[in-house]
Amino acid sequence: MSIFEGFLSTSETLAAFSDHNFVGAMLRFEAALARAQAAEGLIPESAAHSIAGSCKVELFDVAKIVRDSGRAGSVAIPLVKSLKEAVGLFNAEAVPFVHFGSTSQDVIDSAMALVTREAVALVEADLVKAAQALLAHAKRHAATPILARTLMQPASVTSFGLKCAGWAAPLVRSRTRLAEAARRALQLQLGGAVGTLAQMKGHGPAVRQRMAEELGLGDPGATWHTQRDEWIALGCELGLMVGSLGKIAKDIALMGQYEVGELAEPSEPGRGGSSAMPHKRNPVASMVALAAAQRAPQRVAALLAAMPQEHERALGAWQAELGEWPQLLMSAHGSVRALAGALPGLQIDAARMRANIDRLRAELPREAADEWFDPALAEPAGTIALAQVKALQTQLDTRNTAR
Repeated sequence: MSIFEGFLSTSETLAAFSDHNFVGAMLRFEAALARAQAAEGLIPESAAHSIAGSCKVELFDVAKIVRDSGRAGSVAIPLVKSLKEAVGLFNAEAVPFVHFGSTSQDVIDSAMALVTREAVALVEADLVKAAQALLAHAKRHAATPILARTLMQPASVTSFGLKCAGWAAPLVRSRTRLAEAARRALQLQLGGAVGTLAQMKGHGPAVRQRMAEELGLGDPGATWHTQRDEWIALGCELGLMVGSLGKIAKDIALMGQYEVGELAEPSEPGRGGSSAMPHKRNPVASMVALAAAQRAPQRVAALLAAMPQEHERALGAWQAELGEWPQLLMSAHGSVRALAGALPGLQIDAARMRANIDRLRAELPREAADEWFDPALAEPAGTIALAQVKALQTQLDTRNTAR
């Protein structure tokens, strides 16, 4: 993460995908694996106790594990080596049972699912906050007249409330789709060397079920080493969400230009300043969301491009996917957090909206002005807006109840 990327994300998502947190998630997998195998009689209880007791991230040199992963070709290899060394200090007889019957991709995919779950929860919380703020504005300004613009030019009169409802709708839909995609994607990975769990002598499915329950992940019923469809579908949903947020940000930025002056992001000390022009107040939330919308399509494309993976385990494609995945989540949460922070305090200048309509009316023939730019046209738009607000709020509330 470079100095130019950090401010486009959030500290929470950066922490979720930090080296320390990811290694910790890998160790949680190893502890769950040992406990499940002991419960199924595959390894001694004493070995499971020693292994699980050693799976504490503070006992490990995370930086060294990360450094060694480059030479090993996988972060799992130095992790398992270090874990065996730690276990051997207390119970040498337990060392052969460390990572028993598993493989590198099992621990890495499962750890990625665990940390992704953290990030998706952060995204969902801020997505709801952003949608709720827009619905509140839509209700309050249901009949506030504003110019509707098509192809960047004034087209007719609508209401600002309807515009806000239109911004909120894809966010509400995205929340529903994201939750469903996460439910399907956040699955335990456990297949062993080639997906057969052969070393577990028929106990593999039971071990997988126990581990999934302990870790709070889904049990996929089979390995998905090179079956990446559900996982990539989650990435695609994140990309769609980022695009919807980018649309909102672009509209706000355009409406906030001085010549238009209908909206402004909240003002606070140190926010949106200029190094050279003290009079400026830049729309930084929109900037972050638009930056994410510029970058997310390439991340999603890279995930899709990595789907044709060879046979039972991939050479290069899976590794490329791993490199792109955290960046997509970081951009996604940076985008939604930025707008979730700005939208509740959005400064709405209804008088300027009306003045822009009146100025245009004065420049048009009376017939055209009355047909297309009568401020009263905001009233039927407001009726539509209120109906949409009610429906969207019901969707949000239903989802909250279903959780």
